[in-house]
Amino acid sequence: MASRSLGGLSGSRSGGGGGGKKSLSARNAAVERRNLITVCRFSVKTLIDRSCFETIDDSSPEFNNFAAILEQILSHRLKEISQSCRWLAHLQIPLQGQVTWFGYESPRSFWDYIRVACRKVSQNCICSIENMENVSSSRAKGRAWIRVALMEKHLSEYISTALRDFKTTRRFYEDGAIVLGEEANMLAGMLLGLNAIDFSFCLKGEGLDGNFPAVIDYTPYLKFTQSSDSISSDEEELRTLGSSGSESSTPETVGPPFIMDENSWFNKCKRVKQKYQLTLEQKGYLEELLRLRENQLSESVSQNKILLQRIEDSDLAHKLEKEQLEYIIVELQDQLTVLKNNDLRSRQELTAHLTNQWPSPGALDVNAVALDTLLYRKHNKQWYE
Repeated sequence: MASRSLGGLSGSRSGGGGGGKKSLSARNAAVERRNLITVCRFSVKTLIDRSCFETIDDSSPEFNNFAAILEQILSHRLKEISQSCRWLAHLQIPLQGQVTWFGYESPRSFWDYIRVACRKVSQNCICSIENMENVSSSRAKGRAWIRVALMEKHLSEYISTALRDFKTTRRFYEDGAIVLGEEANMLAGMLLGLNAIDFSFCLKGEGLDGNFPAVIDYTPYLKFTQSSDSISSDEEELRTLGSSGSESSTPETVGPPFIMDENSWFNKCKRVKQKYQLTLEQKGYLEELLRLRENQLSESVSQNKILLQRIEDSDLAHKLEKEQLEYIIVELQDQLTVLKNNDLRSRQELTAHLTNQWPSPGALDVNAVALDTLLYRKHNKQWYE
């Protein structure tokens, strides 16, 4: 069993070198994607927290860090420009950079992908960014697009529309890119919270300089957590490790840790004070907001009472009007019945009166025969004479 396992291990070492490199590359790519998405989530949270107390503009370090993170995410595993210049030429979209006999000099930026994938967004700012006079490079236009999209509160919509165009995304990015993985859906979701922030940017500032790549500042999001298995504090462990190589400990070697400890306590006190002031500001803001909501609630309650009273009055008036109309209907029905009876009685009386005044049809026939006979006799008598 041991020989078999060792043989398999040696075989895997000899024949699996390529597989090991692939697995290491996949791990590195996964770690890189996870780091960028995590730090992006932290930066969005810090932006939302900071926006509660001040306006977010180009001077805000939270925004500068967020812009750098988003630029790194959209530039992650972006293909070289030579791999898809034919695709852009087919779409009749001008490429950034100067054309030489072997290709394009300037490197591609995420703006080349955004302006193709986001053209389906209604009322987009792509043409406005393209026509900006003070922005020439592709990277600078991409940074200007981030600022304009944030001010328009449409950044999440732009990203979602671009990610839905999977064919274009595949043409611009290599395998393992963030925009091609499961992290892309998380990115569009976390950017949705930025729509609640009012941004104010100057599109002629130094932040649009496309000569230098964006650098992420990770220090605001780094926090060391001491292991639960550790018995002593980190300062004591460092002091022990520093004094283990020396033969004797002197006051000079012991002094700096105490000074560092005092400085650390001073910094902690300063941070606690800042947090306390921030909490006081938040408390004042929340109290003012609560007071405003209470006033709005009291006004709504009073308006509700007025509306309820109006509804009750209208209901009572409708009931009275209904009763009056029902009484009028009953009275009109009685009058109509009386009129019908009177009309029937009048018809009967008129028929009886006419019948009494005129003879019957039989009597009229007898009289007519007698009259004809009399006239016939008179006529014959005259003829004989």
